[in-house]
Amino acid sequence: MCRNLSFKGFVAILLLIQTASTTYGQQSPSAEPPPLSVQMARFEASLQDSMPPAPKSIPLYDGAIPNSIPGPDQEKTSEVFGNIQISNVSRPSVTVYLPPKKKATGAAILVFPGGAYMGLTWGFEGTATAQFLVSHGIAAIVVKYRMPNDATMPNKSIGPLQDAQQAIRLVRQHAAEWGIDPTKVGVMGFSAGGHLASTLGTHFAKSFISNDDHVNLRPDFMALVYPAVSMKPNMMPADFREILLGKSPSSELVNEFSNEEQVTDQTPPTLILHASNDIIVDVNHSLVFYEALHRHQVPAEMVLFAKGNHGFLEIPRDEWQQPLLCWLVKNGWGAL
Repeated sequence: MCRNLSFKGFVAILLLIQTASTTYGQQSPSAEPPPLSVQMARFEASLQDSMPPAPKSIPLYDGAIPNSIPGPDQEKTSEVFGNIQISNVSRPSVTVYLPPKKKATGAAILVFPGGAYMGLTWGFEGTATAQFLVSHGIAAIVVKYRMPNDATMPNKSIGPLQDAQQAIRLVRQHAAEWGIDPTKVGVMGFSAGGHLASTLGTHFAKSFISNDDHVNLRPDFMALVYPAVSMKPNMMPADFREILLGKSPSSELVNEFSNEEQVTDQTPPTLILHASNDIIVDVNHSLVFYEALHRHQVPAEMVLFAKGNHGFLEIPRDEWQQPLLCWLVKNGWGAL
């Protein structure tokens, strides 16, 4: 509702205008500019806020690696068709990519590259993914997790999960330092990395690592890209299942790491991306996981591509990244 201006109000406005004019006059263009050093410092600060800091790699564990058999470091890095591949990982680490301060949303995503639990597709699913997330205001923490191996760990079935739990613990411990909101920490996994991400998202109630400070190990959301999910015989070939669970795993162990069986009402909101013609990880892995999420009323979305195959090698990268970005933005985790 509009009101007539009183005489006192009119005088108050005049005084306000006069004060503003006086103040403006004190900051006239004829005033002496700040020293060049001050101007340069302001420019550098503005530039730093607009540019992402350089990525940094840090060991996953500060001290002894749990569930580890001491031995030589046999990690190897190779290049296959222009893509970096890492194998024989026994010293896990994370590489931290932070977005520019001006664009940061406060969200972070732990990225788990795939590689059949035998190696890591580091370039396509790790570094490139991190750069995409950072460009949309999301901190990306690419996890170089251990490969399950009887020669390097007493219990190989829990080795990758231990590293995943330690990674999310590490991120939340450094949340303030890295400008991350500890309630916006998600996970993203490709192929076998999708199995690991979904394992983290369904096994958070039990800590497989030392967690004396009781850091929350539950991801706030999950993005699963052509994920392996189930270890059941009708879903996972025996030779692949053997890599993680051993030659003759018990039905209990198979069920424990068939993550569609571990979904509860507390499982994080999830986006699933898969190609119907995937010849490496059948699309049924995603279908059964989505059905389990739906059954427990967990917010979930799934995008299926008619073509794309494993690794989405048959479609442009933008085609699968766009629905991912839309999902992240509408939930307040990403920025356009």
